[in-house]
Amino acid sequence: MTDRTSSQPDGRAEALVGAYERAGYRRVAPPILQLAEPFLDLSGEDIRKRMYLTADADGRELCLRPDLTIPVSCDYLASPEAGSAQGFCYLGPVYRDRGALPAEITQAGIESFGRPDKAAADAEMLALGLDATAHYGMAKPEIRMGDVGLFAALVAVLDLAPAWKRRLVKDFNRKTSLAHDLDVLSLGEVEKRPEYQGVLAALDSSNPKAAHALVTDLLSIAGISTVGGRTVGEIAERFLEQAAIGAATTLPTETRKLIEKFLSVTGDPDEAATELRALASGAGVGLEPALDLFERRTGFLAARGIDVGSIKFSTAFGRGFDYYTGFVFELHDPAGPPNGPLVAGGRYDELLTRLGAKQPIPAVGFAVWVERVASSGGAA
Repeated sequence: MTDRTSSQPDGRAEALVGAYERAGYRRVAPPILQLAEPFLDLSGEDIRKRMYLTADADGRELCLRPDLTIPVSCDYLASPEAGSAQGFCYLGPVYRDRGALPAEITQAGIESFGRPDKAAADAEMLALGLDATAHYGMAKPEIRMGDVGLFAALVAVLDLAPAWKRRLVKDFNRKTSLAHDLDVLSLGEVEKRPEYQGVLAALDSSNPKAAHALVTDLLSIAGISTVGGRTVGEIAERFLEQAAIGAATTLPTETRKLIEKFLSVTGDPDEAATELRALASGAGVGLEPALDLFERRTGFLAARGIDVGSIKFSTAFGRGFDYYTGFVFELHDPAGPPNGPLVAGGRYDELLTRLGAKQPIPAVGFAVWVERVASSGGAA
């Protein structure tokens, strides 16, 4: 199965987005050319290395948008409605280097902001994603589901330095990085202290925002704008992180076993919830709020007529985007080759704050890979 070129019109995609509009989601069309910094800071390594970058006459780094979540989020934050419950839908191209495959990819999708009923909103996104595959003639796609929030809740109760907690959660979608960090913690290894360790130690004891601002200013004065696709802000964050990570920290064997056992839980959501509650109880760790949200979501999924028993849930399942914070899902063609998801999305509650929102704003959404689902779903 290969993607059709996105220049070919698809009336079914227009009809799909029309259905989203009738469901109350306002259609938007962010510019294709975007400031690169938010994507470089927030998307993750996989997207960073596939972006198409350029610069304007003022030297600002720009990119062809590699996804639509960040542009829609930025436009929402810049609007008078920022902070209120709003839903948006879209249909348009995104651009990623995919080797021999076309770089232009047509995506339809939804972004929902400001809804406090998180479990119900999550269930609505999966239901609307299933509507998309059904719209293209695929009645029963394979549903893969995870929950980054469950792993973050587990890490939060561990006896680790805050920088290590942030690093483990950030590495959740990078399995080799996560395994490496667990090895470092378990062995109590400390990398060779750099020559600037004294500076790191001094900064670590200062106000975090002031330390970040100082390092950012120093990098800018030195003429550094990006290194390896990372912005000055991200370089400063990584630099400061070393102050805490450089300290000797050891992960007890039993704690590592708990993490690995947690990440081995699979099954449908009901089975997983039962196993996770037993695991948390046996280990004496408090995961109740995260598991309560998880089970409420399952209830809303069932109420929408979704066969919960057919969902393939895994605590280790992630999507490779740094901004996801909770529920994540993908819909796949059960009969086709492994060519990527047809529909994918999830919850990203911290993204809007990182984009400048003064208060946290709940957010969840998904994207439909139009060419893939059209090829998998059959004729119109």
